Amino acid sequence: MPPIPDVADILARLVAFPTISRQSNLALLGMVEGLLAPAGVRLERFHSEDGTRANLWASLGPAGSGGVVLSGHCDVVPVEGQDWTGDPFALRAEGDRLFGRGTADMKGFLAVAIHAMLRAASRPLALPLHLAISYDEEIGCLGVRGMLDVLGTRPEHPALCIIGEPTGMRIANGHKGKRALRACCHGQEGHSAMAPDALNALHLGAAFIARLQDRQDQLKATGARDDAYDIPYSTVHVGIMHGGTALNIVPNRCDLEFEIRNVAAEDPDAILAGIFEDAEAVAAPHRNRFADARIEVEAVSGYPGLQTAADSPAVALLQSLLGRNDPLIKVAFGTEGGLFQEALDVPVLVCGPGHMAQGHKPDEFVSVDQLAECERLLFAITDALEEGGTPALAS
Repeated sequence: MPPIPDVADILARLVAFPTISRQSNLALLGMVEGLLAPAGVRLERFHSEDGTRANLWASLGPAGSGGVVLSGHCDVVPVEGQDWTGDPFALRAEGDRLFGRGTADMKGFLAVAIHAMLRAASRPLALPLHLAISYDEEIGCLGVRGMLDVLGTRPEHPALCIIGEPTGMRIANGHKGKRALRACCHGQEGHSAMAPDALNALHLGAAFIARLQDRQDQLKATGARDDAYDIPYSTVHVGIMHGGTALNIVPNRCDLEFEIRNVAAEDPDAILAGIFEDAEAVAAPHRNRFADARIEVEAVSGYPGLQTAADSPAVALLQSLLGRNDPLIKVAFGTEGGLFQEALDVPVLVCGPGHMAQGHKPDEFVSVDQLAECERLLFAITDALEEGGTPALAS
């Protein structure tokens, strides 16, 4: 087997690929396969419909149920409009920090996981070790679904899935679910000098936003709560509003993009049903004059929340392997964890190097110490898989 590159070298190779969401990640996967295949790692790709992107499923050890999945995404957010002090796609070291797009979110974890797979290849594993690399996570966990659709039909299921998103190497056992939605508000155009004789779609949009704000206030006041989150209730947020072409034209269309992020005890379908009622309540009073007045709400993307029981044996195992008993946390951002939980009926925990506070911004970085702590954890997992006697990892 060729010499194993160190984590920083693997991370530099990963960062060099500008794998912005919706853009091809095949060259990056080719590099990863070039590292893993000579070590005898079993590799399987799951391509997107257009063939430009793919998920990678890599496996070591015996075939069958049990073992661990290390999961992470290789797509990153754009760098346009951000003031970087160096090339975002060239790893740069300054002191204890490694800078580059995706170092924290989450190519740092992928580098450690690939390194751990290479080291594990020479070990007599009694239980399997898997690595899942997915695409288009940043735009709604879209890519991983095709892979999970296939893996979910197979009889062999892992015993634990670790999502390596940045948690400062704390264990997170939950995050909120998300629904991304689009609303199209239809009015009737006219000359602005005769504005009362037209129906301004922007005004419809503004009234709908006011209803969404009221819906948010209701969720805060009377909705389900989970105090493990910084924001302990479900939220409704409008992020984009488009409409109008000229000041002297009453616009006939306004588009809104908004989201729901729900705690586990809150039914997102119930929230959405109320929002459909809000849309109709805004548009209906105008139909006696404007027959086409309406607000159409459609789902764009979404993913389920993650909720792993605090007393799960997987939690106790990971705490023991980390060598500390920090309180569990829940993270504000979403992951593919809920999708793994649904498809494979597996306990899922989020634990990875770095902090999301450094992600999605210029001069993103991960510290060498965080990568080293993650490396120690994955080596301890490999030891447990070799011993094969840990009930939490057996089928």
